[in-house]
Amino acid sequence: MAQNKIRNGVALDLAAPVGGVVSGAAVLIGAFFGVAGDTVEATETFVLHTEGVWELPCKSADVVSVGDVLYWDDTAKELTKTSTANTKVGIAYTSAADTVVAVQIKLIPGLGA
Repeated sequence: MAQNKIRNGVALDLAAPVGGVVSGAAVLIGAFFGVAGDTVEATETFVLHTEGVWELPCKSADVVSVGDVLYWDDTAKELTKTSTANTKVGIAYTSAADTVVAVQIKLIPGLGA
């Protein structure tokens, strides 16, 4: 068995960015995107869940269908179908009408960049 594997990568221990993080909130650090498992202050270590299906805020003007590619707007702190200036983070697991403010997303690790 390989001796150089560090961890499985499903959940990462990272230092919280400026402003800290809140448990259950989406977090973008460089190309890492996921959901915070802890509430901590800036620079404290927290768990970032980078896989799984999560319900996260979405742009209420977007009509989302199952299977749509979704992007994270880090300024508005919401998912969107708009790729321009946003980070690709996953695929819609549920649909959402243009009045819905949250959608379930299947996170796809490594998509951000």
